Amino acid sequence: MTQSFETKLEDCLPDLWRYAWSLTRDRDAADDLVQDCVERALRKRLFWLPMRPLKPWLTKMLLNIYRDRWRRESSHRTVDLDHVTDLAAITSTAEERLELKSIWKRVEELPQEQSEALLAVVIGGLSYDEAASALAIPKGTLMSRIFRARARIKAEMDGSAATKIRSVK
Repeated sequence: MTQSFETKLEDCLPDLWRYAWSLTRDRDAADDLVQDCVERALRKRLFWLPMRPLKPWLTKMLLNIYRDRWRRESSHRTVDLDHVTDLAAITSTAEERLELKSIWKRVEELPQEQSEALLAVVIGGLSYDEAASALAIPKGTLMSRIFRARARIKAEMDGSAATKIRSVK
């Protein structure tokens, strides 16, 4: 049985919202981004090829909407670290929450192409093939960007770990 376009679209909404949130780090902005993406997808549904997966097509559309807004606003992404509490709420200790905030801060500092690649796979839940298609880059380039992003975050985290103050009992 073939699912309708609307049913497939509904199935993709949770992943689209997570990806939108990872780009904006704001619930309201993520909601707006997903809503605009759904509206555009419904208007352009005839351009989607049914034999191709829908999720990469929607992810690319969502990313393009985000990029258009970012260019239009002519400002750099900023993150109010207090909004990271959504994810921090699932961690149990203050140290884990601080580490999570630190990771998000480092993701924010990545070059845009690295953060988009990393977030598409890690938060968006796309496979490498789907993410490469959504970002309109070769799979090898995607893998390289993800590797560099992870390496940079790890190096910065390891560097900051060396400067942490330890309490001695």
